[in-house]
Amino acid sequence: MSTKRFSAGSNLIYHAGAAVAVMGWGISFISTKVLMDNGLSPIEVYIYRFALAYLALLLFCHKQIRSNTWRHEFIFILAGLFGGSIYFISENVALQYTLVSNVSLITSLSPLLTVLLIGFLYRSERPGKATIFGSAIAFVGVGLVIFNSSFALSINPLGDLLALLAALCWAVYSIIIKQLTPLYSALFITRKTFFYGVLTALPFLLIEPHVTSPAVLIQPKLLLNILFLALFCSLFAYLMWAVINGKIGAVKASNYMYFQPVVTLVFSFLILGEKITLIGVTGCAMILLGVWLADYLQKHGSRAATRH
Repeated sequence: MSTKRFSAGSNLIYHAGAAVAVMGWGISFISTKVLMDNGLSPIEVYIYRFALAYLALLLFCHKQIRSNTWRHEFIFILAGLFGGSIYFISENVALQYTLVSNVSLITSLSPLLTVLLIGFLYRSERPGKATIFGSAIAFVGVGLVIFNSSFALSINPLGDLLALLAALCWAVYSIIIKQLTPLYSALFITRKTFFYGVLTALPFLLIEPHVTSPAVLIQPKLLLNILFLALFCSLFAYLMWAVINGKIGAVKASNYMYFQPVVTLVFSFLILGEKITLIGVTGCAMILLGVWLADYLQKHGSRAATRH
């Protein structure tokens, strides 16, 4: 009995950590938008954010620099591309063409993409009926919230397509780190992802017509936002996510991404003044219902199978 209670308590901590990480990511869209509205380009925001996070992480994770094999090193490069540079640059550029809430909502499709990709690659982890049913409800909720902005601003195809590309990149990243989690610590995985993410983002600066001086970051408003993005949303949340993927699995962890649009919708209304309609509220409710239902039905099904 005590072992079961300990196990349940441990799982609860990991689920709570996933919720906190996703909450930070939901607010990160607003911080990124604030930085870009004050003169920084999408590429510059990404590089400053993750370069700072990498240096902070390097302070207490520097014993091992290279991975065990060159094959693993190549996998880390892919992690840096899909979970770093391509993901965030696509996401940041999308913020220039559509609403902040739209970008958050479309990127929250990554759990569905993760489920499909993992089910395709690993037969043993094909999604059950409960997961599919809950995800379908949440997917409808995401669709409703996307159209929340249609009354105030026409949806820009470029912005939404870039957000969809980011969602696909995150699904690929979740699968990539699944291979690395049993072999390396969360600190090491996160540090390598940050390093290759920044490294692969530097060539994108060549297409920037104007590069902003880092001196602008001394402005209190910009400094607070970049520190929040670097130390909480990048350093803490990425570490938490690497651990969570190993403990509760990529599919269950990714389901928490459905909470991201709810957080973004609320804070974009409070801080940026973006409009919330009845459709948006209904969509948020369906997202929450879908996540809860998938988890509840899966647990209920497991208990019933055990009894029989």
